[in-house]
Amino acid sequence: MIKKTLVAVSGALVLAACPKNAQTVKLEPAPVADAGVTAAPKKTYTALSRVDFNARAQEQFAPLFWRLDANQDHALDPEELVLLTGPWTATRADFVEGTAFTAKFDALYAAMQVPADDSKLSAEEKTRRAALKLELDQGKATLVETDLTTGTEADRKAFEHFAKAAALIEKLYGLQHATTEQWAKIPESDTLSRAVFHRNQSATCVAPKTDKDPACNALSPAPSRAVGLYPADVQADPKFCAKLEKEKNKSALMDHFSAVVADGKGFKAVPYSEAFKPEMEGVAVELEAAAALFGPDEAALKAYLAAAAKAFRTNDWEPANEAWVAMGATNSKWYLRVAPDETYHEPCSWKAGFALQLARINLASLEWQKKLEPVKADMEKALAAFAGAPYKARDVKFKLPDFIDVTLNAADQRNPHGATIGQSLPNWGKVAEKGGRTVVMTNLYTDADSRDALAKSVSSLYCKATFDGFTTEPNAALLSVVLHEAAHNLGPAHDYKVKGKTDDDLFGGPLASTMEELKAQTSALFFTWWLLDKGLLTEAETKQATLRDVAWAFGHISRGMYASDGGPKPYSQLASIQLGSMLKAGAITWKAEELAANGTDKGCFEVDLAKWKPAVNALADRVLKVKGRGDKKDAEAMKASFVDAKDAWATLRLTIAERWLRAPKATFVYSVKR
Repeated sequence: MIKKTLVAVSGALVLAACPKNAQTVKLEPAPVADAGVTAAPKKTYTALSRVDFNARAQEQFAPLFWRLDANQDHALDPEELVLLTGPWTATRADFVEGTAFTAKFDALYAAMQVPADDSKLSAEEKTRRAALKLELDQGKATLVETDLTTGTEADRKAFEHFAKAAALIEKLYGLQHATTEQWAKIPESDTLSRAVFHRNQSATCVAPKTDKDPACNALSPAPSRAVGLYPADVQADPKFCAKLEKEKNKSALMDHFSAVVADGKGFKAVPYSEAFKPEMEGVAVELEAAAALFGPDEAALKAYLAAAAKAFRTNDWEPANEAWVAMGATNSKWYLRVAPDETYHEPCSWKAGFALQLARINLASLEWQKKLEPVKADMEKALAAFAGAPYKARDVKFKLPDFIDVTLNAADQRNPHGATIGQSLPNWGKVAEKGGRTVVMTNLYTDADSRDALAKSVSSLYCKATFDGFTTEPNAALLSVVLHEAAHNLGPAHDYKVKGKTDDDLFGGPLASTMEELKAQTSALFFTWWLLDKGLLTEAETKQATLRDVAWAFGHISRGMYASDGGPKPYSQLASIQLGSMLKAGAITWKAEELAANGTDKGCFEVDLAKWKPAVNALADRVLKVKGRGDKKDAEAMKASFVDAKDAWATLRLTIAERWLRAPKATFVYSVKR
């Protein structure tokens, strides 16, 4: 992704510890071709393991990744080196020429092995850089690679415009967060700070071990955390969102597609198309340029690109949403979503954050559509039965998930750790009321490194009997994502009203977001067993999916319930409510004296699948009734019991976090061959 300033690779600052027996570039004599004639020495690159190379490349803020040691010779070969997409001006030719590395690469490789000289730094600066190093170490670079060499010329040329649009989307996101000018203040030589800032899209540290460390910041002194969507002075009040909700024009101020500015004695809303006009126009131009490259075989994509370009100029997103929903696995090989969508990124959870996601359609989605299409009306009726009056089952017309292989994520779609693996959009408006469009990202966490790390983490928490039924196969996780995203379009959703009030009005923005995600994920847990009863899943598939869902919850619980600014983490809180409820119901048991499946950690969780279904049904009944009735009191009661209470469950969550956080989280990086 590209921030405001494009940056060349710099090898001036290295903060990695020097490995034992470090060497620069090892020279080995080549075989003798003729008697008495010695060939030039051959360079080999064995000083750094693949893991260390990729970690040092991050610290150096270099656009490089060692894909795989394909020949198992423990040496980096030119064909194993990948150039990443992002804020760099360097090209592959800077590092590889023909079948050999360049002198520039050799210099960078040597620099990666040299410890930083911090002898002239102040104690405060040493502490800051150590904290930044720990921040980076909590994320492991994980490659998402796309090969466009077999695509059409239009595909390859269009990607260039999509990449430029992504750069502008990241700039828009920076303006929303008031971070654009901050990036420009970081010296190019301070590669560690640049690496953290680029990953987090702000100067703030966000990883679990460092997010509350005041020393961990990519800028010194630490900048204000005020975002660019509201006046900076009003944000000095931690309750400023509640203050704005009391304004006479609160509906306009809470509008998802506007920025709030001071207006005399009050406040007014300024549409995104006016507040960020130059960048919005720039995105529109790139989308139109991409559209011009495609022919009739990509009519649906062309229509969306044209509609989206217009939306960036008018701030009217409904026509673009209609064109986007009209796309699918049957009429385009591309997937593109470029718009302001989710609201979790900002303090009030009102304003939609700009994002871009580019992907290729994976036709496996057609199989799931065939399986769930006949029963989606029954799925709606099942949730309506839980919700009860005043909610009534709707005639749902949503399309079931499209499966996509991600090519590029930008701005609000590019997370510091992990990635969205399923999404149902849009969140508001007439298109959302009709069901929107749901997609599942199928090529994330499927690499060998990710699966191995998952197994190690889960084996530290599950008892052996439970772990024996666990699988890292992607399909086990895929099922939950499909059902979660489908459930966003079922039952009482974001735009459902109780006595004329939406969930934002009933619960308040942050709690509304948590409750909607809790509804979707709890519905997914319920539907897994419901589909078994319908004969659409096997018992083995159902059990494996359930154990994977619990592992998913472990991961989110490990991140903590609240961000460093005090804001709630919706997925972490819903995971805590779910597992806390399952513990209370006896579907999960903590065996304090039993060794975990890894054979070393004492104390483990056992999942009783015989008790799981009735426990999930009871939770679904409670959650859907909260949503259907707009019952803020019970929503707060669930949060108080399973998120905020200082009890045995809170203590167990600390154990989950300690064990899960031993392994660094995936930080996805992107590369496109073309």
